Amino acid sequence: MTIRESTAAYETWLGRRIALFPADLALKHRRMAADPFSFLRGTYYRWAQLWPALCAELNAAPLVVAVGDLHVANFGTWRDPEGRLIWGVNDLDETYPLPYTGDLVRLATSARLSIEIGHLSLPPQDACDAILDGYCSMLERGGRPFILTERHRWLRLLVRRIRFDPARFWARLRALPDHHAAVPIAVLELLGQLMPERGHSYIMKRRAAGVGSLGRRRFVALLDWEGGFIAREAKELIVSAAAWAAGAGHSDERYGMWVRNNAVHIADPFLAIGTGWVVRRLAPDCQRIDLVRLRNHSLERRLLRAMGQETANLHLASAKHVPAILGDLRYRSNDWLHRASRLMGRAVADDWRDWKRALRRTVG
Repeated sequence: MTIRESTAAYETWLGRRIALFPADLALKHRRMAADPFSFLRGTYYRWAQLWPALCAELNAAPLVVAVGDLHVANFGTWRDPEGRLIWGVNDLDETYPLPYTGDLVRLATSARLSIEIGHLSLPPQDACDAILDGYCSMLERGGRPFILTERHRWLRLLVRRIRFDPARFWARLRALPDHHAAVPIAVLELLGQLMPERGHSYIMKRRAAGVGSLGRRRFVALLDWEGGFIAREAKELIVSAAAWAAGAGHSDERYGMWVRNNAVHIADPFLAIGTGWVVRRLAPDCQRIDLVRLRNHSLERRLLRAMGQETANLHLASAKHVPAILGDLRYRSNDWLHRASRLMGRAVADDWRDWKRALRRTVG
């Protein structure tokens, strides 16, 4: 399959299961053409096709309930029930039983592509070493969540460096177009669970965001409550693209909730995954670190190591497989992650170039 054929097949499969917005899909296609990293973010379905063939030996590694669509922009912050600032993986939409190696190679490939487009400055080998060192060390110690209130001062300072303007954040949400059509009952029920009080009326907005999930229905419930705004976003959810690539006849889109509840991980209390939908809190302190702003090898290395550690925290949801994973890691060469991410990075870049040429011809 070419990348165009793969995309058409996946979107046809997707469109038979959920409602899609053609204008948002067209926007996704344009964003995919921007650079190889954006392309990676928008094409997990393609990765799920290529990975088993290109990395067949790694694909035979022990299984975990993996994140699947893991990359360096898939980490962010949220508040726990005690108001503590937590950092970790903030998107579990593509969670699926896969070899543990898949998450590591995808994370390392995303770091490599970020280096190539100038978002990171660390040498690729160093990036891979940092991710793998963090993963192995955290797996061996049994995991520890990233609570930024007391520990990880360096990471807390990185988050503060973003200086996100709350007034601008809420102005952007208020400027979103209103959604006047009926909202699915499942969404209303999840929103009811995550609102501070029942019975308050809120404005429903429509939002197009991200890359991978562009095209799906996404609503934002905006409520003026006790003198300030609060927001909840509902995004349509479907089984992982890994199930599509494997030809699985049936699967469950709620693996993410299972990982949320079983990993060594402080769960976001404002994240709920129901049948067909995921709802989460939107707020100025729910944010990710802009890699472009780092420009420091030491900080980049620490951040990628932390990403490897957090990946281990999530894989510890599959605790019974940890001894097999540690045994498998001892068997592997020191540069296996570097070599695999280089191979997958080239495949992604080749597909990106083909996609960009095809899109240019279509637009022309």
